Amino acid sequence: MFDVIVTGGGPTGTMLAGELRLHGVNVLVLEKDAEPTDVVRSLGLHVRSIEVMDQRGLLERFLAHGQQYPHSGYFAGIHAPGPERLDTAHPYILGIPQPTTDRLLTEHAAGLGTEIRRGRELVGLSQDEHGVTAELADGTRLRSRYLVGCDGGRSTVRKLLGVGFPGEPASAEWLLGEMAVDVPPEELDAVVTEVRKTHRGFGAGPVGDGVYRVVVPAESVAEDRSIPPTLEEMKQRLGAFAGTDFGVHSPRWMSRFSDATRLAERYRVGRVLLAGDAVHVHPPLGGQGLNLGIQDAFNLGWKLAAEVNGWAPEGLLDSYHAERHPVAADVLDHTRAQAVLTSPEPGPQAVRRLIAELMDFEAVSRYLIEKTTAIGVCYDFGEGHELLGRRLRDVQLTRGRLYELMRGGRGLLLDQTGRLAVAGWADRVDHVVDSSEELDVPAVLLRPDGHVAWVGDDQQDLLSHLPTWFGAP
Repeated sequence: MFDVIVTGGGPTGTMLAGELRLHGVNVLVLEKDAEPTDVVRSLGLHVRSIEVMDQRGLLERFLAHGQQYPHSGYFAGIHAPGPERLDTAHPYILGIPQPTTDRLLTEHAAGLGTEIRRGRELVGLSQDEHGVTAELADGTRLRSRYLVGCDGGRSTVRKLLGVGFPGEPASAEWLLGEMAVDVPPEELDAVVTEVRKTHRGFGAGPVGDGVYRVVVPAESVAEDRSIPPTLEEMKQRLGAFAGTDFGVHSPRWMSRFSDATRLAERYRVGRVLLAGDAVHVHPPLGGQGLNLGIQDAFNLGWKLAAEVNGWAPEGLLDSYHAERHPVAADVLDHTRAQAVLTSPEPGPQAVRRLIAELMDFEAVSRYLIEKTTAIGVCYDFGEGHELLGRRLRDVQLTRGRLYELMRGGRGLLLDQTGRLAVAGWADRVDHVVDSSEELDVPAVLLRPDGHVAWVGDDQQDLLSHLPTWFGAP
């Protein structure tokens, strides 16, 4: 029997597997595709995901394969000056194609001892008080204590559980692909610039080696978006919008996406949980989808590991839904607003002009960036210090950096007083006595995901908060 079966070997599933393996959990990842996809749905990582990689010692690998772009104010395609300083040590977007992110996270999970089986499709499941039985398409039955569906927007696991997926169905669709073109770059750029004045869902940008990433509105919503468009369909739609198909040819890949926006009613049913696109789908405006899934996994991993290892306090695993469902709901509203502002209709365009004016104010620009990058996320831990519930950015200590101390996925007490102790929880919480000029509090208790669980200097108060997140001593 496995401790946890993860269905879906994308970034959410492999990030979760890596988090579980840090705590010695026996994990199996099942991926229905026999080979990794070359479809580039996501183009990069936002600040919070970059911080996550830093907290687990993965960032150097990602930086070696990506390109850093300075942050500026950006919302619904509206550009504005960014704030002078974001609350992060990583104030940039990391441009990196999703297949590379997939590969790096898969290598990380496998390197920690995750078993990954490709070409294995889950078609049925049942659960009882002791575990979950997973049935595969080839007739194989596997048993685990828990199962997590990270199997995308058409999630088989979610459907088998009967979890509601309310929201708005697709009303529009776009064709997306990477392909060569037969016109000079300056000619293509001029046409794209002109078309985008009225149709912001149209675009073409170079990805290297003479290949362009092309996106164009489809004629209608396809019955089955898993079936990619043909090159002829792409040419026809380019001609309809631009008056030319740019001589596109030799596509590397082509795909479809829509404006469907949905959020699962529940993230957990007994011993089965859901994460990533299996619980939330939305248009790619703002580039938050992949990032949201990685952050789901970062929140869930240590909690599920605590449950498996027997020290989770009551309600810890349910806090996954309580914390992440509102975050996803906010992201869906964020993308809905941007979608409205891309409409060529006079009303949305009037609002767009107003938003553009407001974004010249630094406070507005900062607010929108903190939403998009997820560094503004604050979980509800009750009344207390302003840091409570927020993730703590990386700070420089006298003997290194904070995030360097979080590689093992454990809780951490950063103690600037030297008078505190975590005796009884030392197997779950690291106690670091050090100081930082950037941190104006006596001590902070961090959960394994870097969110602040306690602030103070009183030992008895600390002892009253440790069980909330780390169980009995």
